[in-house]
Amino acid sequence: MPIRTLDLEKLGDKTSNKYEKIVVMSKRARQIAAQEKMELDEKLKYFEGFEDEDEFTFNEEQERISKAFEKLPHATQRSVTEMIEEKITYRYPTKEQ
Repeated sequence: MPIRTLDLEKLGDKTSNKYEKIVVMSKRARQIAAQEKMELDEKLKYFEGFEDEDEFTFNEEQERISKAFEKLPHATQRSVTEMIEEKITYRYPTKEQ
């Protein structure tokens, strides 16, 4: 996969801190990756309790499921796209006085 540069000026409004947005995107990428891993584990968990008699069929199905997840765009790229399209919202935690 080739490396693409990112124009920080395209990350939304010009008044907010660009580096904060990078942190937000990295946290969003971690969320996406964790969610994908949970979905994949859930789908593959289905195959755990079966006997060895149909192992070949189940291996093909597991491989098909794994390849479908590999074809998805990388979590980082999806978080950048979400930020550019302004689909990510973030807020600061409130400070207790």
